[in-house]
Amino acid sequence: MAKQANQKLKVLYLMKILLENTDENHALTMAEILSMLQTYDIAAERKSIYDDLEALRSFGLDIETTPDRAVGYYIAERTFSLPELKLLVDAVQSSKFITSKKSMELIRKIESFASCHEASQLQGQVFVQNRIKTMNESIYYNVDFIHSAISQNVQIAFRYFRWDVHGEQELRNNGAEYHASPWALTWDDENYYLVAFDEALNRIKHYRVDKMLQIRLLKEPRKGQTVFDKFDTAVYTKKVFGMYGGEEKSVTLRCPVDLANIIIDRFGRECVRIPDGDGFFTVTVRVFESPLFLSWVLGFGDRIEILQPASTREKLRTLAQSVSDVYQGG
Repeated sequence: MAKQANQKLKVLYLMKILLENTDENHALTMAEILSMLQTYDIAAERKSIYDDLEALRSFGLDIETTPDRAVGYYIAERTFSLPELKLLVDAVQSSKFITSKKSMELIRKIESFASCHEASQLQGQVFVQNRIKTMNESIYYNVDFIHSAISQNVQIAFRYFRWDVHGEQELRNNGAEYHASPWALTWDDENYYLVAFDEALNRIKHYRVDKMLQIRLLKEPRKGQTVFDKFDTAVYTKKVFGMYGGEEKSVTLRCPVDLANIIIDRFGRECVRIPDGDGFFTVTVRVFESPLFLSWVLGFGDRIEILQPASTREKLRTLAQSVSDVYQGG
């Protein structure tokens, strides 16, 4: 392409050069800018670059100059700061529901929001290969299907699987399709879940998005509107342990005061804690009574006691006895 024809693109390439190569610790002199433009087959005079820089500033680009004798130009403020980009990289690489391959693709895209110098700092903290990751690359299409169903207010059909002992997919429900009304997506314990209404069971259910297969949109409108009018995803995930279902109950716990921090982290500051004067407090929380909830309590040994209801207390006693029986006799 002739140099003269490339003049129409000059201001765009100038912006590209500044965004990719400069930050507050790395500026480019006018001579360096002119040289880089030459690599794009663009010849320019200093005066035209000054005009282009002002045009980019008017456009909203935060271009600053260094106080040095050889004035340098750099991008001062960006859409994302370096700490924010590091946070995004950490979130992507630690997410189990994102495959290793997709994690690396997303991290490369995140790096494009920084200069090449700052991107090298981001690369220094990337540890993806040995992390536990999902093996289902179709999760991105699944999320798109679910969002489409929610926006179109229709039900979905899908197949659901679990891993067998050989690491192979084993279809649940004898391979038959599940039908559900999708209402929300939530992230819990580093996994992505669909929260949906099951009309046949007349209750809310959740499904691991990376274990859903062959999702298709149905013509039937979603069910469960009255249930989800009062639904709060954040409250729901506090009640469910490891997204493992069960009967929802009010459970009263007795805990030593030094566990208040753990109780608040798990159930929120709004849970009412009543001191009993002996260095302990009681708290009543709404939870789904599941094996994972009971195991969570059991993990604290004798430090957390279930007071009520009696049926839940008995279930924990039975679980503790069964664990003890496994280890009897060494």
